[in-house]
Amino acid sequence: MKYDILSSGSNGNATVVNGFLLIDCGTPLRIIKPHIEALKLVLITHIHSDHFKRLTVKNLAKSRPTLRFAGGHFLADAFIKAGVDPKCIDVLEPDVEYDYGLCRIIPVELSHNVPCYGYKVHFKNGKKLFYATDTNNLNGIRARNYDLYMIEANYTDDEIQTRISEKKANGEYAYEYDVLKNHLSRKKCDEFIAANADENGRFVYMHMHEDTRYDNYGADNQV
Repeated sequence: MKYDILSSGSNGNATVVNGFLLIDCGTPLRIIKPHIEALKLVLITHIHSDHFKRLTVKNLAKSRPTLRFAGGHFLADAFIKAGVDPKCIDVLEPDVEYDYGLCRIIPVELSHNVPCYGYKVHFKNGKKLFYATDTNNLNGIRARNYDLYMIEANYTDDEIQTRISEKKANGEYAYEYDVLKNHLSRKKCDEFIAANADENGRFVYMHMHEDTRYDNYGADNQV
């Protein structure tokens, strides 16, 4: 399994896996352009513009008229308004398996301030990916013995409490309260990985741009 994190964080999110799968499309088209011709499927997690950039989706659909776009029912209208041909839109339900030939997709519901999916991706070669960003927790979700976990680790508890205290002392608004409600901490991420990954599992802290193995050795972008 090869992956290329084109962008991760509030400035935009887009990750290409095995050359043909694009997860999220929240960057300018020029960032995705080198990969466009090889894409077979675009998975979107939710409607926020750093994950669903309407102009990029529009131009991507225009340049690849038969490219498939998939996401929850909450994205169907957004796809159509962005110019995606309805025949190329797949509306996915949580905990249902969808077979795309090169991979099988299983969406899972996440806890965010808008409807949001994470994805279990089972590739034809037997490799398995779990992808989840923008969620407060991963309660009730299992992804045992996957090869790669790409999970949001937006903050550490000590760091965010320090930022909140400093802003309160300065009489400033602390947007970090919203972060606590809507995003996953490093601690929660680590707990999920510890409960699910085996000794061969690799993981990437999304939004922190840190790439490592479960045993804390460095990793490249291939599993």
